[in-house]
Amino acid sequence: MSLTGRWRHEERVPAADRDPDSVPRAEDLLQVPVSPHPAVTGSHPAGLGLGLPLVSAQLERLGISRFTWRPRPVLACLPRAAQYACSLLGHALQKRGASPELQRQIRQLEGHLSLGRKLLRLGNSADALESAKRAVHLSDVVLRFCITVSHLNRALYFACDNVLWAGKSGLAPRVDQEKWAQRSFRYYLFSLIMNLSRDAYEIRLLMEQESSVYSRRQKGSGAGAPGGIETGGAGGTGTSGGGLPQVALKLQLRVLLLARVLRGHPPLLLDVVRNACDLFIPLDKLGLWRCGPGVVGLCGLVSSILSILTLVCPWLRLKP
Repeated sequence: MSLTGRWRHEERVPAADRDPDSVPRAEDLLQVPVSPHPAVTGSHPAGLGLGLPLVSAQLERLGISRFTWRPRPVLACLPRAAQYACSLLGHALQKRGASPELQRQIRQLEGHLSLGRKLLRLGNSADALESAKRAVHLSDVVLRFCITVSHLNRALYFACDNVLWAGKSGLAPRVDQEKWAQRSFRYYLFSLIMNLSRDAYEIRLLMEQESSVYSRRQKGSGAGAPGGIETGGAGGTGTSGGGLPQVALKLQLRVLLLARVLRGHPPLLLDVVRNACDLFIPLDKLGLWRCGPGVVGLCGLVSSILSILTLVCPWLRLKP
């Protein structure tokens, strides 16, 4: 058994898999056993029972990797939520005809929050690359491809974002900020597409699993599937009028099955909603689908709240 397996039996999540900086609480340090482990202590006295490997593992669980010292996860999510809240508020004030001075102050606050977030993301490219290296060892081929490509695009997105921060902060005044912003949002869009592809793949697997379970129960008991969902195939009962009613019935059953699967797997549901909300941000910034600052602010705020929720309730985080 690994050393971390002696403390807690929950699965460890790579640092870059969290959104955006999901790490366990600092209070988890109190759960470390005080009795020394012979594989760790070696010749150290009992008072130093944790040992260097144990301390290193605990620091990694707190988000302190060998690449970057990362802040508390919830505190790192708050600037993002505040930034998109300012965007939504600015749009509402503009619609209501607020004073130009107030609108200017809201835009300035939004810009300061965006710049502060870029500063907090310095070094995240290295974490994303480390997560990509770990994802290539996944047994499922589709998950391996989606998660690895997503992490690689996130690494490129963070790299472009770091260059953009250097330009906005004045460290590199000759940086073409518009060009690097377009590059960063392009990589961000590719990463979200991979995340949604992974969600769709997991939904399909769960729906097939639910369908097979319901079919076995229906054959064994001779009754309908629980929850009012029946899984009759092409020769199942239905209207005998023609193909259109059969297609409508099958579509309705698939929708009911999808709702049942998502209701039974809250982490997957939250991940789908969060990625879908985030998708509007690069689509608007790249000009592929202009939805306005109000929609962007609302989607970003909802996504940030869901990210904070997954940090407060770790069991809502999608794994791996």
